This record gives sequence, structure tokens and C-alpha cells, in this order.
Amino acid sequence: MEAKQYVEKVLSKINRTNPGEKEFIDATKEVLISLIPVLEKHPEFIKASLLERIVEPERQIIFRVPWINDDGEIEVNRGFRVQFNNAIGPYKGGLRFHPSVNLSIIKFLGFEQIFKNSLTGLPIGGAKGGSDFNPKGKSDNEIMRFCQSFMAELYKYIGGNMDVPAGDIGVGGREIGYLYGYYKKLKSLSEQGVLTGKGLTFGGSLARTEATGYGLVYFAEEMLNDNDMSFKGKTVVISGSGNVAIYATQKAQELGAKVVALSDSNGYIYDENGIDINVIKEIKEVRRGRIKEYLDVVPNSKYQEGCNKIWEIKCDIALPCATQGEINKQSAEILVTNRVKVVAEGANMPSTLEAIEVFQNNNVLFGPAKAANAGGVACSALEMSQNSLRLSWTFEEVDKKLKEIMKNIYNNTKKSAEEYGQPGNILMGANIAGFMKVAKAMMSQGLV
Repeated sequence: MEAKQYVEKVLSKINRTNPGEKEFIDATKEVLISLIPVLEKHPEFIKASLLERIVEPERQIIFRVPWINDDGEIEVNRGFRVQFNNAIGPYKGGLRFHPSVNLSIIKFLGFEQIFKNSLTGLPIGGAKGGSDFNPKGKSDNEIMRFCQSFMAELYKYIGGNMDVPAGDIGVGGREIGYLYGYYKKLKSLSEQGVLTGKGLTFGGSLARTEATGYGLVYFAEEMLNDNDMSFKGKTVVISGSGNVAIYATQKAQELGAKVVALSDSNGYIYDENGIDINVIKEIKEVRRGRIKEYLDVVPNSKYQEGCNKIWEIKCDIALPCATQGEINKQSAEILVTNRVKVVAEGANMPSTLEAIEVFQNNNVLFGPAKAANAGGVACSALEMSQNSLRLSWTFEEVDKKLKEIMKNIYNNTKKSAEEYGQPGNILMGANIAGFMKVAKAMMSQGLV
């Protein structure tokens, strides 16, 4: 069977067997089409039905999460863990607590995680999990009760050599602490390597909080340097205001850029003089407030309800760090009209397939999420290493390793794109480089 025909056959089956799962279907389509040149060169992958196997999760767990709110009322949410592929190491991927969470989103994230984790060069497989629970507005006690109920089922399926969850949207240090505490109680043992993103007093890693944002900027910096540019003097727009956005802002500013916009789920702020990141940290990390509170401290800044128009702000570099699908075709066209030079994804698949096509057709340097935001999971794997060795590295040691990993990811994706006749197509290069390591491991291990 020819490679293109084989891919079309697999995509047809995915559409048929995963009805209504748009996010998952889009993610598989984007990856599989880019693998056609690989399959032409490696017909043994077709014979082994490798694509059918890699798009099917090894295990999907869906469970009920009952908990009691502060008014004494019983609430019920749905929990998920999709263990997608462990060919190169234990399952690894974050937990997301957000009302939008459903099976399609968790599967799309878990599928992307396979290749992202592979690109780090570290021995970790792909998984993802979470719940449609909304932590916003909940008390610490409500968060704790929910996390304990969630872990009461999840603990059966995770472990340091089996599956190692971490944080994602809605799951930060507070949630990881509650989850780990209850895991210890249920298992009656101290197994620090079972979760990453832990507090520094119980096995966490320095630089983990900063890792995804820093890694994103390190990756974008490699793209810029490779094209005789840098962050210095550039105007940057960043969506989101969580860990990724905050520390991408901080690192971009350190490299001489001016970040003029940040957002949250309600709207975005614009500060033509450059965002004061210390004010944002106080609002978001200390007070857990809303982005519009920035105006109370910096009155000359502006606030806009709604998030879509943030991409109408003129910028040289766009770093979407909020959520999937936030840049559509129209937003991409506006960015191109405003002469954006680089788009690097800090969130998971924040650009739609149509938006990516616009960037590529207009020679915008595009860094896909699976490569550009791999710094977080890379640092999580470094946390696992420190837990195994029973020691802690300094911030500088971890940051140096992180920067080297992001540099290697860029070089490997660039090399793979060139090898398969698509020089400069970092998206295709990332898909191929991530796939090849997993594919070779699966072929070596037989039909499992």
C-alpha cells in the first residue's frame, strides 16, 4: 500500500471510531499527513500497522469524582487519564482541571505528548489526564477535598515506573501537593517520583515553575538566531498569564524584548511601555486575581474584555500561551498583515490547522507546541532524575540543562525537516523527529 493511501485509510478510521472528537481528530491529522515522506522511506512501518497502533491509546480511564463543597453539598465531576504510549519510558503528562475538559481534549493532549516527550531526548512516554472540575473561585479546602477524591481512583494507575502525572491548566503547586499527600496516605509509602511539579520541600525541582516559559523563549531564540535575528528590541505579544506566560515574559524581557500584552480568560491588558512582570506576579501568583487589576497599579495601561483581539496588536513575536485553538485563520491573517516574524506556541496546539497554514504560506517562523513548549515536561523528567538520585540540583544547573535540551530539540527538528525535503518546516521536522524515536522503539519491542 502506498504511504498516502495508508495515511488516508488510518485517518478515515480515526474519524469513524472517534465521532465528535474534533480536537483529537485534528491533532492526528496534522501529525499523520506530515509523516507521509517517512512512510515512503520506511514501508516496514506500514506493514507493521504502526500508525493504527500509535493513534490508539494503550489505556483510557474515566472515573467519577464525588466531593463535598463548603456548603455541605455533594458535587460530582468526571476524571480522566489516557495512557497513550510507553514505548520509550513510563507514561508522562500533565493533569488539567478545567470545565472544558472532555475525552477528546485529553486524547489530543496525550497524543501530542508522545512526540513532545520523545523530542526531549529523555526516556518518557506520553499520557494526559484531568477533570472538568473548575478550581476558580474554590476555597483551599474545596480544592483539597476534590484532589483527594480524584487521587482515590487515580492512584491505582500511576507510579514512578508506570505513569508520572504533573500539572497543567488549573493544576499548580497547591493541587500537586494535595494530590501527592493523599497518594502517600493511600499507598503508605514515600514515592516522590510519582508526581512532578512538587514543592521544593518534598522533592520538587528548582526551575520547574519557570521551565515551560523559559524553554519557549529558548526555543524561539534558536529560531531567531538561525535567521540572523534576536529578541533584542522586538515587540512581543503573549496570551495567558499563568506560569508559562509569566516566565516567558520574564525571559523575553531579560533578552531585551518589550512584552506589551498579557491576558486571562476574561480579557487582556496592553501596556505600550512594556508589562511590569512583578505586578503580574503579585496579581496572579499571590492574590490569584484577574488581569484587569493591573490597571489599578499601572493606570496608563489599557484593558479589553474578551481575548480574541489580543492578536490584532502589532508585534514582531507572538507567543500564544493560553489554550488550544486560540489563534484561528482570521487572527493569523491579521498577525501576518502586521508583519509578525515569529509565532512560537507555549500552550498546547493554540493555533488551528488553518492558522498554521497561513503562517507557513507567508514564511512566518513557526514553532509548534510539541517542540516549543517541551521545556516543562523536560524539567519534569529532570525532577524525576533528581528524585531517583535522592539529590537536588541548583537552579543554574537545571536551567543550563533546560537550555541545552531546547537547543537540541530545535536542531533535531530542523535536521529532520531538511532530511525529508522540507527545510525550514519546523512543524514537520518536530513530528518526524518525535515519531522516529517512538516508531523504532515500537518496532523493536514487537506487537504489544
